[in-house]
Amino acid sequence: MDTHTHRFKCIVTALVLGVGFSLPAHAQETTLDDLYQELLEADETTYQRVERRIVAQWGKSGSPAMDLLLRRGQDALDDGQPDIAAEHFSALVDHAPAFSEGYYGRATSYYLMGMIGPALADIGEALRLNPRHFEAMRGLATIMQELERPDDALELHEMILAISPQSAETQDAIEYLTLQLEGRSL
Repeated sequence: MDTHTHRFKCIVTALVLGVGFSLPAHAQETTLDDLYQELLEADETTYQRVERRIVAQWGKSGSPAMDLLLRRGQDALDDGQPDIAAEHFSALVDHAPAFSEGYYGRATSYYLMGMIGPALADIGEALRLNPRHFEAMRGLATIMQELERPDDALELHEMILAISPQSAETQDAIEYLTLQLEGRSL
């Protein structure tokens, strides 16, 4: 009887752990979906708060160790040390390859170091993992403008506007790029 009781406890423990680990991921996705819907319905005074809440959700890997690597990389960026940030983000990418924030952070580091090719590759990976990552889209739009590809930058800003319709920064960028493109066609 002790063997059966022990097996039963092991099975219950495995089930609880399996359900426990799967619920937060589902709950987080639901929360993100709700936040994206809230962003669509936000007005010009509330959209930035909703965007910040979405960015905060993106930064939750589900692992304290990975969250620490993310924080260290972000702190290094804040301290003006993109090379050190890239090391932290590279470690994050190595240990959590399905976590888009590692790629986005490393892309930012690479961009600040003037490494446009690797930055583009990491932005692409971040967007593959999180197609609604409007910050990665903004970064890519900035690079497209610097590469004198205003059509691509405009398209990216229009994609951002579909996610965050009240974004003043995005509306201004669209207006600027539209005027720039109209000036080219004259």
